[in-house]
Amino acid sequence: MFAYIKGTLEMKMTDYVVIDVGGLGYKIYMSSIGMEKLGNIGEEVKVYTYYRVREDDVSIYGFNSNEELRMFELLLSVSGVGAKTALAMLAVCTPSEFVLAIVSEDINVLTSIPGIGPKSAKRIILELKDKIKKEEQIQELTNASNTINVKTKMQQAIEKESKITEAIAALQVLGYNKREIEKAFETIANKEEMITEDLIKKGLTILSK
Repeated sequence: MFAYIKGTLEMKMTDYVVIDVGGLGYKIYMSSIGMEKLGNIGEEVKVYTYYRVREDDVSIYGFNSNEELRMFELLLSVSGVGAKTALAMLAVCTPSEFVLAIVSEDINVLTSIPGIGPKSAKRIILELKDKIKKEEQIQELTNASNTINVKTKMQQAIEKESKITEAIAALQVLGYNKREIEKAFETIANKEEMITEDLIKKGLTILSK
C-alpha cells in the first residue's frame, strides 16, 4: 500500500517510531539498528515500508533501504517466521550477510540470531534457497575445484568466477535482475580479487544509487 513514508521524525520508542506527514502521525515498527540509523527527532526522514494486515492487527514496518525490506519479505515467506523474528534478524544481520548465508547454506550465521535454532535455520535455508536463481555454473565450478588438489591457475580462475557468480545470485535474492547486476559489476575494479561478501556489499552500493 505504501512504498515509503517521508516526513518529520516525531518520536522514537522501544520498537517503533512515529513520523509526521502533513499532521498525520504514522506508527512504524523498526529494528533497533534501523531506528539508530534513521536520524534524530525533528529531522526529515524516509523509510521504506511494509503494510501488514491481519484479522486482529494492522501494522506498518519500516526499513532504511529496499534491500532490508526485501529481506524482511523473504523472511515472512518462511513458515514459522513472524514479523518480530524478522525484525530481530535485521537487528543483527545485514542483507548482504543474510543472502550470503542462504546462498552458502551457512547455518551458523542464522543461528547467531536470537530465537533462531538449528531447525529454524535449516528451514529458512531450505525454503529460501529455491527462490534464489543460482546458475548451474556454481555447482559445476564447485565440483571442478574439489577435484583439483593443487591450486593451479585454472583452479584460481574457477574460484574467482565462482565468487562473482555467487554474489550475483545473492543480489538476485534482493530483487535485482541479473542484467543490472552484471552491469554494476562491470564498473568494479579488481572484482576478481574481492571476497564474495565484499562483492555483494559493493554491488548493493552501486545498485541502490
